[in-house]
Amino acid sequence: LVLELNQVIIPTYGTVPDQQNLHTPEWADFDDKPDSLFFNDGQRRIDFVLVYEDESKKMTHKRSDRKKQKRKRQVYESNLINNGLQLEATRSVLDEKLIFVKVHAPWEVLCMYAEVMHIKLPLQPNDLKMRDSAFNWFSRLFRVDENIIKPEQEFFTAPFQKEHLSNFYIQDKDTFFNPATRSRIVHFILSRVEYATKNNVKKFGINKLLDTGIYKAAFPLHDSSFRHPSTDPDCPSERYLLYREWAHPKNIFKLQPLDFIRKYYGEKIGIYFAWLGFYTNMLIVAAVVGVGCFLYGCLTKDNCTWSQEVCDPNIGGNIIMCPQCDKACTYWNLTITCESSKKLCIFDSFGTLVFAVFMGIWVTLFLEFWKRRQAELEYEWDTVEYLEQEEQVRPEYEARCTHVVMNEITQQEEHVPYTACGKCIRITFCTSAVFFWILLIIASVIGIIVYRLSVFLVFSAMLSQHISGTETILKYLTPQTATSVTASLISFIVIMILNVIYEKMAILITDFELPRTQTDYENSLTTKMFLFQFVNYYSSCFYIAFFKGRFVGHPGNPVYWLGKYRNEECDPGGCLLELTTQLAIIVGGKAIWNNIQEVLLPWVKNLIGRYCAATRSEKVVPRWEQDYHLQPIGKLGLFYEYLEMVIQFGFVTLFVASFPLAPLLALINNMLEIRLDAWKLTTQFRRMVTQKAQDIGAWQPIMQGIAILAVVTNAMIIAFTSDMIPRLVYYWSFSVPPYGSHSSHTMKGYINSTLSVFNISDFKNASKPFSPSWFGNQMTCRQVYRDFRYPPGHQHQYEHNIYYWHVIAAKLAFIIVMEHVIYFVKFIISYVIPDVSQKTKSKVKREKYVTQKLLHENDLKVVKKTMGKIADKIFKGVDSAFRPKAE
Repeated sequence: LVLELNQVIIPTYGTVPDQQNLHTPEWADFDDKPDSLFFNDGQRRIDFVLVYEDESKKMTHKRSDRKKQKRKRQVYESNLINNGLQLEATRSVLDEKLIFVKVHAPWEVLCMYAEVMHIKLPLQPNDLKMRDSAFNWFSRLFRVDENIIKPEQEFFTAPFQKEHLSNFYIQDKDTFFNPATRSRIVHFILSRVEYATKNNVKKFGINKLLDTGIYKAAFPLHDSSFRHPSTDPDCPSERYLLYREWAHPKNIFKLQPLDFIRKYYGEKIGIYFAWLGFYTNMLIVAAVVGVGCFLYGCLTKDNCTWSQEVCDPNIGGNIIMCPQCDKACTYWNLTITCESSKKLCIFDSFGTLVFAVFMGIWVTLFLEFWKRRQAELEYEWDTVEYLEQEEQVRPEYEARCTHVVMNEITQQEEHVPYTACGKCIRITFCTSAVFFWILLIIASVIGIIVYRLSVFLVFSAMLSQHISGTETILKYLTPQTATSVTASLISFIVIMILNVIYEKMAILITDFELPRTQTDYENSLTTKMFLFQFVNYYSSCFYIAFFKGRFVGHPGNPVYWLGKYRNEECDPGGCLLELTTQLAIIVGGKAIWNNIQEVLLPWVKNLIGRYCAATRSEKVVPRWEQDYHLQPIGKLGLFYEYLEMVIQFGFVTLFVASFPLAPLLALINNMLEIRLDAWKLTTQFRRMVTQKAQDIGAWQPIMQGIAILAVVTNAMIIAFTSDMIPRLVYYWSFSVPPYGSHSSHTMKGYINSTLSVFNISDFKNASKPFSPSWFGNQMTCRQVYRDFRYPPGHQHQYEHNIYYWHVIAAKLAFIIVMEHVIYFVKFIISYVIPDVSQKTKSKVKREKYVTQKLLHENDLKVVKKTMGKIADKIFKGVDSAFRPKAE
């Protein structure tokens, strides 16, 4: 491909022409046709629009700078004309400083670059007869009316070759290349045309001109207003149809017109919405099961024996708990945690275990069925062999190709931007930078932990003093709850701030890395950004789930952080409820923040723009100027949309054992997200340059990694964060002889059995409360968190007892069994469900056969026919040479 680009594109650069040799655009006044998509002659279609500010009217730059900018722009436009493009300039209706340069690609240019770019175009209609699915009647209820948006006709396609023009399905030259393909070809040319040469280094591309402010915008046109159809009879008004049948809120329960979206916005946008729609549909099943498990917890919470014991004044009311911090904290009654124990019964139930196992299987089904769906789209949208044939080298990569190396395959010299040593240095630097920034994220998490440890002392002292008489508040506002909620809010704010910083750093690192193609660039950036976001979003959840309350020692011998802060302890019910709180705040806050950022900000900006251009209502404004006042799509396009959804996918799968309602919240969010993204694209943003995409890129292996990790995290949450395993061990082993005194298996006595006893006389001076409020004449207190130690007076006092080792063995056994069962089921599912359906395989084989027959066998027949004529001539010549002279 690089050789082809050098042969086709580079020679067109030439040298910068003199002023008198520069070609300039045609000038034309606006013809008062606001919906027209053509030049003033009504024949040549506008494929792209460039916008710049007239240098003679600029007042913000020096005269010499304005002259240089004008010179570069003139050279650039002249070279565009030299490349075969046709330009027409028109002054703005609303702002006389703005000039719009409309770009048209003639048929010959489209054909030449379609061949260079290996664009697949129709050969003949698809003649395979496929049986409809058994569920077609059901899905038809949710589809867009086919009389409004007609189904796209299927074709067999092949990479365009001009010499085989007659073999392609051309009914009309004006429609053979659709607007999306035309704009992609024009953008390819715009990205590679030169505008200056400095120190023998060529400067080229529309992106650099936009970055330096020589051009203010460059975009393809929407084909109509989204509010009403176009008045131009030659315009199909596809934008209006997309808004009405796809982006409008009334279509929230309808299936998306994916083929129509792909036709208008390109494969990259199409496959994003296909994936998001598929993910949302799969969430319906997960949400139903999750709600079922939640309702099961709600219905069985009143039968939760251990919660009843906590709330019972004769059991929990007589259990005095040890202070949770040194000196400032005092003794407290277990019944304070009554309300939190009731809530915990909802989430920490047998239904949670069933749901965790189900989600481990669900995520495998989702990924496997998506692979099948993706394979169908690859064929239908002609991206099966896209990466091998069609993707071009990034202009930034081409511009730095100064080193010459030998290609091992072709044994020819080729240009690359760095040597093997230079590449190694870049990789080392980029990897080090990534790890450095990840360590900074971890440092911020440690800062939040230190906040938790320090502020808990304050809440423990203040809450007991100021609200001790308010029993209603005291039931809900415990020091643990106050610390957890405030820490979660601060954690969310820190996460949002760090996101902005790390986004810029990830882009800088990837730019320095200099990937070869746009796919390589996005995959590299995706990996870096996800690593940042993974640590940023999930680290606090991992801390609460697996570290908080694990290494705290016991009341007489606590463990200290940094030699100063006493390690955090969990609530007597465990840290599961706190993990649920953390997830709810981060997931909910993230959804609200993203919607404000993605939808509200563009809407406000466009509203301000319309207000500032109040004269617009008095003048007829052309389509190109209406589009210019919309918001531009960022350079990364859909990157942030994918990132948002994959982070959500992580929350739904990694910690679902603690929050079974997560799939329901994700489902509601995604149903709104699809329509909000659609509304945003069709109403608030300029039309994107269509881009090819074979799949969802690096997000696929990332989700597969999350799916594998989710099995481990959910198994460990149930084993270590939840209280399920200790309860089961007590029920089956320690409630009955020889360890227990009950005649049958029961949960009675569980609380009294699992809270270790500590003698207050064994407190060290550094840990004793300042002003203890003591309850009666009791000389012992109970350890706050679940722990299993011998009581004071035992020969092994405060050491772990036999119950502890039974629980540890049961937890490890549970993790091993659960992981192996789910991984085995996942393996079977992956093996049974093929990645490509038989229907798609048949279509691919048929297309290859038709392509070979039309493009290759016909050529072979022509060659044979030609060779036969040549052979006849040769034989005639030989025959005449050997004839007798008499003849």
